[in-house]
Amino acid sequence: MKRNYRNAYDALEKIGCPVFESVDCPGRFMISAEENYDEVWADYYDCMHWDHDGWLFGVSGKINKILGKYGLFAEWQNPGCLTVCEA
Repeated sequence: MKRNYRNAYDALEKIGCPVFESVDCPGRFMISAEENYDEVWADYYDCMHWDHDGWLFGVSGKINKILGKYGLFAEWQNPGCLTVCEA
């Protein structure tokens, strides 16, 4: 995993975000949208959080802020997870 991905992964993991590596996205990582137990990290069906507390397209502002710092963004892979990509 490239340095910017690893740094973002570590930062997200540190705040409790459900990140994971997958063979489906070699060199990148994913974020679960199904592990919203203590905090909602992403919600595919609630994409109306348009720029409310940094939410964008159903993705938490906390995630967007960290990913943006490392030149990354989250894109929906399916309703259950996000793939992290370079901007």
